[in-house]
Amino acid sequence: MIVGLRNPERRFDGTRHNVGAEVVEAVVKRHGSSFRRGPRRVAMSVTHATIDDVDVLLALPKVSMNVSGPPVAAALRYYRVDAADLLVIHDDIDLPFGRLRLHTGRGAGGHNGVRSIVEQIGSRDFTRLKVGVGRPPGRMDPAAFVLQRFDADERLEIDRLVEDAAAVVDLYVTDPERAMQMAGERRPDR
Repeated sequence: MIVGLRNPERRFDGTRHNVGAEVVEAVVKRHGSSFRRGPRRVAMSVTHATIDDVDVLLALPKVSMNVSGPPVAAALRYYRVDAADLLVIHDDIDLPFGRLRLHTGRGAGGHNGVRSIVEQIGSRDFTRLKVGVGRPPGRMDPAAFVLQRFDADERLEIDRLVEDAAAVVDLYVTDPERAMQMAGERRPDR
């Protein structure tokens, strides 16, 4: 199961906090699928795709970022997916702008959406693809920063980053080690 974290309200489209969802949407588009409403007890938009002969569930929570845990936990139960088979994609302000990092089994790193998932599923043993959105300038509140849209120059780089991250996700399905290496090699163009 691959989940892109986001705030679902339209006013958050294109913000730094929603870049994880953009990656999942790019994967869905690459494989010619489309989202539909999940089961009643799973507050997510979902779709299935086949990536290199592997059936994958892709999902976007329909709740605010900071309470992503309950729908992720519900989806894991409903679809009978182990935490070890969960990939969560999210923004990261501690990762330099335009960089990717793929790793398994670490803490939330200050990300409230990830913290909510860890609390709800009772495990840190899932994989995360972190998308670097950079640090806020000066003394700007990080919460306000991640709710901002990218400026025009950043948006060009983020569009490339989203496509590169989608390629990492595709590779992750069949070769997690190589996907980790590929993510680590990603450098911004600017």
